[in-house]
Amino acid sequence: MTAPYAVIMAGGSGTRFWPLSRRARPKQFLAIGTPRTLIEETVARLAPLIPAERVMVVAGEGHVPAIRDLLPDQWLVTEPCARNTAPCVGLAAVHLARRDPDAVMAVLPADHHIADAPGFRRLIAAALERARAGEIVTLGIRPDRPETGYGYIHYNREDTLATSSGVEVCAVRRFVEKPPRAVAERYLAEGGYLWNSGMFFFTAARILADIRRFLPAMAAALDRIAAAVGTPDEAEVTVREFAAMESVSIDYGVMEHADRVRVVPADIGWNDVGHWAALADFGTPDTAGNVRSGGRAEDLVLIDARECIVQQSGGRLVALLGVDELVVVDTPDVLLVCARDRVQDVRKVVARLEETKREELL
Repeated sequence: MTAPYAVIMAGGSGTRFWPLSRRARPKQFLAIGTPRTLIEETVARLAPLIPAERVMVVAGEGHVPAIRDLLPDQWLVTEPCARNTAPCVGLAAVHLARRDPDAVMAVLPADHHIADAPGFRRLIAAALERARAGEIVTLGIRPDRPETGYGYIHYNREDTLATSSGVEVCAVRRFVEKPPRAVAERYLAEGGYLWNSGMFFFTAARILADIRRFLPAMAAALDRIAAAVGTPDEAEVTVREFAAMESVSIDYGVMEHADRVRVVPADIGWNDVGHWAALADFGTPDTAGNVRSGGRAEDLVLIDARECIVQQSGGRLVALLGVDELVVVDTPDVLLVCARDRVQDVRKVVARLEETKREELL
């Protein structure tokens, strides 16, 4: 039995963590609630199940310097441009299939936090076991609140297999887009729904076959890239063909249509670190519920402030007086202040800066 590979998708822009996250160094290259950067943690928690030499990182050209700085010897495949996760996964599968025709692969985001690393590896091993059998498998997170920021997986608890280690793997009924609040509350009350973690497991042959089935134009472009790999034309062909691919997620392009898809229900302390409010999950709140990160303790003054989140890297004193439920992010060149329940909208600030061409702040 061949050892598995991992593909770490590291091309995200992390706009909801602006202003600490920037184009050249988005959140996967930051230490958020972790002693090391999120991408370093992602690679490290896979060992010893998948050692670093079998881990491929896929990222855009603009992120290569940051990756080389943090992971100098890492296997790196470069995306010529941003084209969402389906082209990213397809490109990785092409390179893996060339190295190992029987490659079984774990596809993981670079910017998630997982508290229970041993439990995570146990579930990955179970998912890979079913992937070797030709199935597509995903990890679904057991929900603890009616979250509207995640997609959901509706699964069939009656159609369950047990792996050799005793882990239950359930059939997927359907993938569900991010729901409105009332629908999310119903999912939580009914049960049978999991959060979509964005982690997938399959053989390179299986995912390339499904891309061919559901995204034939993309498959044709990947075929042309595969034919050029290892030749003097590889770089030119990859740039041309990748740029012409449809920008579509692997969830929408493949998973929502595929058969023989299973999910491993997971309770592993998962957090997608999706926005500034996530700091409350990692920090220790004071008696008023405030959480601070970065900077020196003496450089933060809180008076009659409650349930606030403060991130400091600006090197100056920050004082909050008589305010509730704010997020304050202080960096050397930007100060962000927003309501805690509006953290999902920080990307709107980034969009405004793009419109006004404030490139120095992006």
